This record gives sequence, C-alpha cells and structure tokens, in this order.
Amino acid sequence: MQEKPVIQMLPDQVINKIAAGEVVERPASVMKELFENSLDAGATQVDVEVIRGGRQLISITDNGCGMNRDQALLSIERHATSKIRSEADIENIHTMGFRGEALAAISSVARFTLITRPEEDLAGTEIQIAGGKFLSCEDIGCPVGTRMEIRNLFFNVPARRKFLRAEQTELSHIRQLFLVMALAHPDIGMSLKVDERMVYNLPMSGNMEDRISELYNHSFFEQLLEIDYTDEDYRISGHAGLPQTGRKDRQDQYIFVNGRPASAPVVFHALNEAYHALIAKGRYPAVFLFIEMDPPLVDVNVHPTKKEVRFRKPNQLRDAIVAALEKALSFQSLETAPAAEVPAPGNDDDERITLPPPVAVRPKFETQKQMDEILRKPEPLLDRKPEQVKSQKVESQKSVGNKTASPPPVSPTPKPASPAASPWGWCRIVGQLGANYVVLETEDGYVLMEPRAAHERVLFEKFMHAAHEHAVQKQGLLAPETVELLPSDAHVVRSNIDVLQELGFGVSDFGSDAFIVDALPVYVQDNPVESMLVEIARELEKAGKKRGAREMVQEQIAQTACQMAVRTKDQLSEKEIEKLVADLAKTEMPYTSPRGRPTLIYTSFTELDRKFSRD
Repeated sequence: MQEKPVIQMLPDQVINKIAAGEVVERPASVMKELFENSLDAGATQVDVEVIRGGRQLISITDNGCGMNRDQALLSIERHATSKIRSEADIENIHTMGFRGEALAAISSVARFTLITRPEEDLAGTEIQIAGGKFLSCEDIGCPVGTRMEIRNLFFNVPARRKFLRAEQTELSHIRQLFLVMALAHPDIGMSLKVDERMVYNLPMSGNMEDRISELYNHSFFEQLLEIDYTDEDYRISGHAGLPQTGRKDRQDQYIFVNGRPASAPVVFHALNEAYHALIAKGRYPAVFLFIEMDPPLVDVNVHPTKKEVRFRKPNQLRDAIVAALEKALSFQSLETAPAAEVPAPGNDDDERITLPPPVAVRPKFETQKQMDEILRKPEPLLDRKPEQVKSQKVESQKSVGNKTASPPPVSPTPKPASPAASPWGWCRIVGQLGANYVVLETEDGYVLMEPRAAHERVLFEKFMHAAHEHAVQKQGLLAPETVELLPSDAHVVRSNIDVLQELGFGVSDFGSDAFIVDALPVYVQDNPVESMLVEIARELEKAGKKRGAREMVQEQIAQTACQMAVRTKDQLSEKEIEKLVADLAKTEMPYTSPRGRPTLIYTSFTELDRKFSRD
C-alpha cells in the first residue's frame, strides 16, 4: 500500500536551488542580476568580464557604495534586501532589484566570491561560497565598491549545465544584455571583456547620441528622429528610426520603463500602429523608447526575472506612445525658415518662384547645402562622351553658389524631409534606367527613384492631408444606393455618421438597419459601398471611434493610391518626371510608399570611390 504523502519544510539549500531555477536561466541572467545590484549601489563605472561564454567566469566590478562585513554576510541570505521595507514599498519600486534572493540563488549553483568595501572602512570583506556551502569570510585589501565572481556555473547541477547552449550562443545573450544596459544608462561608464579581450569600453556620457553611435555607428544614429512627448501621466522620450531602419525582427527595438529594460504587448501594439502606413508588414524599425511614469502606474513584479511589466492604464499609455511617435515622425517640432525665391524648375530665364519655407533640421542632418535650387531641367547624357559628362557635372557644381570644393560627408541615407523640404539640396534628372527607375544626380551622390512607389507616396499624403483638414472631396453617385446592414454594424454606423460625413461619405439613416449613400470620397469611389461600410463599422467597433476612423482611412487611401499610381513600365516624359520628383520632395516621408516599399535608394560618391578603390 502506497504511503500517504507528508508535508514538510524544505532545507534552505533546496529552496535556493529552486529559486535558482527561476532566477538563473543562463549566464546572461546571472550577469543581469549582478549588474542591477551595481546600478542600485550607485555605481558610475561597471566592468564585466566573462570567460567561455560565462560558463567558467562571470565577473562584475563596480565603484558603488560597497558593504561592510555585516551587510555583506546578510546580502547572501534569502530575501535579505536594502530596497524595500514594507508591503507598501512593493507598489512603489524605484530600484532595479528588490526581491533579495538573487545572491542566495546564484551562490547555490556556482562557486561564488564577493569582495566589497565601503568608503568609510579601511579593509574590505571577501566571502566565498561553493554550491550553497559557506566556505569563508575574511578581511581583504580592495578598492571602494564591490566585485562579484561567479565561477563554474551549475557545477553541482549537471542536468542544468547540460542544457546550456554553445559558448557562442551564451556569449551572444551576454553581449545583447550588455548592449541593453548600456542603452538604458548612458550616464554610466561600462566595459565588457570577453576571454581576455576588450569588446566594449564605453565612457560616461549621459548622451544617447554618443552611446548609440558607440554601440552602432554615427550613420545609424542619423537615421533616427528624436522623441519628446509629455502628458499628465507619462513622459516619453528616446529616438524613432526612419522606415529604412526596418528589419524582420524586433532586435533593434528597445523599451525602457522607468529606466528598466522591459517589454509589454501594449507597447509593441502601439509601435505597430504608429508605423502602420510607413513600413511594410512584417518589418520593424529601430526604436529606443524611454517611458517614465509614477511607480504605482506600473507593476514590475509579474515575472520572476522582471522581463515583462504590467500597466495600470494600458489604453492611455498606448495612445501616448502613438502620439509621441507620430509627433517625431511628422517633424512637427522643427522650426521653419523664411520662404525663399529660386529659379523656376526647368527654366533658364530669370523667372523665379517662391518656395514654401524649408525646415531647419537638426545639425546632424545638415550634410547638404541649403535648398537654393530644387530641380534643374535635365539634359540627356546617354549619348555624350565621358568627358562631356564630367564637364556637365563640374558646371552643375558651379551652379550651386560657385562652390567647387568637396562637399561635407553625408550618411548613406538622405536627411529626413519635412513638408515642402526636399530630401536633396540640389538635384539633376539624368534619365530613366531600364524603363523601371529614374536616375537623379545630387551634389553628394546619386539616387535611384522607383516611380510607382514615389507616386503612391505622393497620392497617399495628398489624400491624408485632405482628410486631416476636413477637406476631402466627395464624388456624388449617379444613383443613391440603399445599404442594409446587420443590426450590430448598423448601430455602429448610426453612432458614427458624423465621422463618416467628415471623411467624405454622403450617408444618412433610412430607418431600421438601412442607410442611403449618395456620395463617396474621391479616393474610394470605385469600391463597393456595402463592404466599405461594414469594414469601417467593424474597425470603429474594434478600435474605438477615433482610432478606428483614422486607421480605416489610412487603409483605404493606401489601397487607392496603389491603384491610381503610375505603372512601373510606364515611360514617363521629362515633364512628368520633373513633376513627380518635385511632388515627392514636398512629402513628409519621401523615402517609402504607404506599403513600406522604398521610393529612393541613395549612393554617395564616397561609397562609389570606395568600391572603385579610389583614394
């Protein structure tokens, strides 16, 4: 007969190993816990060293406040912490760590050494533990701060050690974590040494531009736009990438909540919504998003390793993130300069036209001359000799302020455009290539433009501006249509007739669940009336009146822009190309179509010189 199970208390060593199963997933998770302790200790310099992907050694050294002997001994006990005192503190977390179980859990599955000294003590303390067994506690000479060494991780838990990945895989997790910590705290100096080789040595800067440029490169930073938004509950800052920073995963999307790297579905939904019309589905732009709020508005205690957080007001936060990104991506915060007079495009006479005021962009984008000439009439070069082409280029350079010196270096991507601000300072249309592309020469390189994608962008923004300004043109139907909907759809349409009328729909209630439609917006005039009303009703019901209406309009405009745009094989005349280039230059986002396809591909002369091995 089977014995009845007996409930009993587990030994501390077993408890610590169970806790280690939650906290210590791999070497990178050990590094995370120790790194957060260094930050909470007020360190301004944190140095990390790993050997063999963290299997043999993970070492964290900081210049924080350090601990005296008694505090050091207490730190390795379970649930001993300096970061919370009462139950109320759990709802008001200001530190990175707070559970007080990390050191006890880690030391139970590794050979653990703690060396620490506060500024007021002459001698430091060294504690050694192996597999949860206390070995020694001695005085030692050491600098102010704390050093923790984790050797032979999982040496006493063979089953866990067997499930560690290859050294390079574990190292990649460590490097990714270091990058996240470096981005979260640009005001702290950090270094990472791997197998005795220095990989990163980042100075204290406090500047995201410097930190991103050090971790990536400066040309990557030039493809980012600053985020700066505040409402009554949230402060949102950071940098948002232009569409060309998109990739197939979210690896370049970093979310920080009150300085803590974290993730939450509502944040990613907001990112998708903000970039919906700018980038192709399945691609994710670079985003460095810092969200600050009162601690009671966020719960960081929903995951054992604090990877995920939960928000008290998720819908309000989503709207704030969308508003912050839209503000950054629409360039509304830039100051405008006075209007300028320039020669009329394609006109060699003295006739001049007045351009809308260009926008003064940030210094890091001022890599091209002021826009003193948007377009010049193209001259066919296909039948000319090379020396004639070279002569034409020299003359073109002289035409821009008689400056023939080498232009300043530019990033591989043209600077962001704002309304009526060209993505190039000077441009000459060379011709068409393979009947598919338009070749444009700029002062610093050349651009390949795909006419259909460019035309889609022009039409999309034209209709979007009309919708935002409540100036959508209506097209009356030859005969009004009566549309009968399901009761649920009819209720939503009836509740939002004013919204539909603002968007250009001539719709009125006909009683019961029927409606009369006598006009449509010009950009959806060829679409089935009933199916559109059903789709709009369901979008409004799913996302709310404001969000649903806007998203639905964007979808319809994008679809219609694609239908109305020029076909790729269309052979455009010189005047048509000139107009398309001029119209694209005036759009807010000239680099992608509404479906996320690139409109322009830029190559600098510097890149050409490099490829041809020219000094």
